[in-house]
Amino acid sequence: MTATKGLEGIVATTSSISSIVDGVLTYRGIDIDDLAENASFEEVAYLLWYGKLPTQSELDGLVKQLGEYAAIPSQVIEQLKLYPKDTNTMAALRTAISSLALYDESAQDMSPEANLKKAVKLQAQLPTIVAAFARIREGKEPIAPKSGVSVAHNFLYMLTGQEPDQVAVKALDQALVLHADHELNASTFAARVTVATLSDIYSGVTSAIGALKGPLHGGANEAVMVMLEEIGSFDKVESTINEKLANKEKIMGFGHRVYKNGDPRAKHLQKMSRELGKLTGNMELYEMSVKIEELVTGQKGLKPNVDFYSASVYTTLGIARDLFTPIFAISRVSGWTAHILEQYENNRLIRPRAEYTGPVNQKVTPIAERQ
Repeated sequence: MTATKGLEGIVATTSSISSIVDGVLTYRGIDIDDLAENASFEEVAYLLWYGKLPTQSELDGLVKQLGEYAAIPSQVIEQLKLYPKDTNTMAALRTAISSLALYDESAQDMSPEANLKKAVKLQAQLPTIVAAFARIREGKEPIAPKSGVSVAHNFLYMLTGQEPDQVAVKALDQALVLHADHELNASTFAARVTVATLSDIYSGVTSAIGALKGPLHGGANEAVMVMLEEIGSFDKVESTINEKLANKEKIMGFGHRVYKNGDPRAKHLQKMSRELGKLTGNMELYEMSVKIEELVTGQKGLKPNVDFYSASVYTTLGIARDLFTPIFAISRVSGWTAHILEQYENNRLIRPRAEYTGPVNQKVTPIAERQ
């Protein structure tokens, strides 16, 4: 057996949910560009779960379900209030999602119908948890979710207590579409490994959140914003980035293992960053980001990935930096649960092998003779 570091290039399973072929990302065979421009996040979630885009009545039914399921148990709210105020937001989300299983009487029901219902519930409840924790740590009471509105609208409303601007809703909705699924990424693989043991869907999503928390996966968008904050202003971009490149420092938000000619999602977020900058009258983050891209791509040949411009988009929307990755999770739970449902349908325990590189032909030395 020969190991492949990071399982790079290894085809671990088959899936009909999303694909990345020749740099083109599709969900159920539909190009991400088409979906980003022409479909809502709710339509995309339906597509991932059911394999087709919904009719108007099916979409209305899903929006109704999401509204009905969006409230979270009062016990979970009370738990969120007990977390230290400086708790990492992804750690808080991971713990809260795991605790949801304790208050779901169908948590251990492994029937396809029950699991699909739990997928919709998780999609509905995850935004409520993120918004509730964001308010609680600021000393504010959580705001109950509304019914009959989109996931993007509801999240912004629960976060601020005010009706969101439609431009902001559209921007967040498109960001959710772009992040909804991405083939066999680290968090999706973690979810599938967990449920391949026939563990429950809550365990699968909890595992996925644990993987997404890392800075080499979902946490990269936060790292991009840290870099922008450290640079501080447009006039310092060139000197700072040139220094980082000369020192061979990693510039977060650039490059992607499966995209050699650039991440197809990045251009949509760049456009969104520009439009939001114009709307708010503050173009500096966008202009800084464009200059960084110009320098990194020009000198290293690396192109921005989905994380790079999402940092300026979320910041311009007034969202705190440490909520970026939880928002990623709000979107990606649609893909995680679609993959979990697919794993259950044709399950085999995921149990790869490891190439052994340790010592051989060892013997037990009597304890008195050991050094």
